Amino acid sequence: MTGRIRFISVIIILMALIISIRLYFVQIVDGEAFVSNAERQNINENTISYDRGDVYFESKDGENIPAAISRSGFTIAINPQIIKDPEGVYNSLSKILVLDRSSFLAKASNKSKVYDEIAQHLNSETVDKIKTLNLYGVTISTDKWRFYPGGALASNVIGFVAYNENELAGRYGLERYYEDILRRDPSKAYNNFFAQFFSNVEDSFSANPQGEGNIITSVEPSVQLFLENELKNVREKWGSDEAGGIIINPMNGEIVAMAWNPSFDLNDFKSSDVNTFGNPMVEGRYEMGSIVKALTMSIGLDTGTVTATSTYYDTGCTTLNSEKICNYDGVARGVILMQQVLNQSLNLGAAHVALAVGNEKFAEYMKNFGVGTETGIDLPNEGVGLISNLGSKRQIEIATAAYGQGVAFTPIETVRALSTIANGGILITPHIVKSIKYQNGLTKKTSFDIGKQVIKKETSEEITRMLINVVDKALRGGTATTPGYSVAAKTGTAEMTDEGKPGYVPGKYLHSFFGYFPAYNPKFLVFLFHIYPKGVKYASETLTDPFLNITKFLINYYQIPPDRPEDVITKTQ
Repeated sequence: MTGRIRFISVIIILMALIISIRLYFVQIVDGEAFVSNAERQNINENTISYDRGDVYFESKDGENIPAAISRSGFTIAINPQIIKDPEGVYNSLSKILVLDRSSFLAKASNKSKVYDEIAQHLNSETVDKIKTLNLYGVTISTDKWRFYPGGALASNVIGFVAYNENELAGRYGLERYYEDILRRDPSKAYNNFFAQFFSNVEDSFSANPQGEGNIITSVEPSVQLFLENELKNVREKWGSDEAGGIIINPMNGEIVAMAWNPSFDLNDFKSSDVNTFGNPMVEGRYEMGSIVKALTMSIGLDTGTVTATSTYYDTGCTTLNSEKICNYDGVARGVILMQQVLNQSLNLGAAHVALAVGNEKFAEYMKNFGVGTETGIDLPNEGVGLISNLGSKRQIEIATAAYGQGVAFTPIETVRALSTIANGGILITPHIVKSIKYQNGLTKKTSFDIGKQVIKKETSEEITRMLINVVDKALRGGTATTPGYSVAAKTGTAEMTDEGKPGYVPGKYLHSFFGYFPAYNPKFLVFLFHIYPKGVKYASETLTDPFLNITKFLINYYQIPPDRPEDVITKTQ
């Protein structure tokens, strides 16, 4: 008898616990959704209303800053078939709403329709005033819409929600990539009580909870804004067609900022050029020029083919497979150290390294850096580089690839490859989202397996030392240093083609720049580029100041401590 009582008591306690947990989900976790759906039962059936998970930036202090949220308000509509005095209705409403008279009268006179919206996204104060008019044929419906507090901030990363025929969904950026997480199904609020409860319990104890939720990104809004302003200034100063930039933590792949100019306002995308909606930082492919020499030199170092003190004889120009290639100035320099290949950005020096490594080995290394493959970044429509020249048996193809011509990479591919030489030789996975907060109350942090070791740690340290020397001794004659900090960097200037036409266009260049700091334990890697600047040839002239501005901002904003005495300058090799 005692056993039965204990058994029944346990059952009662378990049931009470289940009901308590379920009440928590109903009232706290899903409370807003239930209220919203209850409201929908009492509004006009033509109301277009939806709910959706939120997207957040994350400040450097860990604060979640709204990037994409759902707002609630009201829509005013009319039924033309039952409005008897369109002019009178207009006169009454126009005292409260800003309405175009001719447009309103045209809608109110169209007797073929029973529903036509005349105002959206209204607040309760305005709606209360309209209610007092008690106008026959005018309906008020609750409304929800997508709102982007930052306007144009990170617009190419966030994307937006829009209709495709009758389907409302994320169309670009994170809104599209995470559609399965952000989209919420109102019908779920009417699920059977126990079915929904046990579904939530199952998710709660799952190692990989699935379902609806909010996403928190690694994008820092102040850093994003600073990067966007720098790109805007670059285009205004140099008349560039387009400009882009990425700031990434090269150690773990978190993207702190990603920007493209020209951009658009997410709250007014309908009036923007559709060609600005995509994200060329993950979709576009470009010949990156001399920043690729940093990868080439790291391959030479890693294979033992060259050292910083190795030499080659520079003739200024040379002919390979009946094609002539030259240094940027065509000047012969005689016996040259490998360090000077980077400092003076010598095409023949980079070609020498690649050819000494050998076509197959050089191509293998470049592919190990991840070029020609998707990075796995959590943004839609990722492109892949054009690297068919790396498979060529001809010397000319490998020689030009060594200094960033004849092969094209996406910017995000480029950043991943360059991060590898900065972080000790590990291939990372670039990503935007740091965590997902599911509706069931659980949070899942994004994590990625450790990538493969592309180059040895010692090689990473040596190429870093060489790139520090570039900044200390060569960039603007050694005047572009950041006192107290080791900065590794390289510029790139690439000739450009016209789409669909063979050969390069004289005077048309792509400028690129990358750098990381503090160099031996980098917190950030900054990548910048812009397309077809006018009246200027070299990237060192156009991108050095923006890079230094960003570097100083990040050092101050994150209070990064110095890593070397201010009077230390690396000795020229």
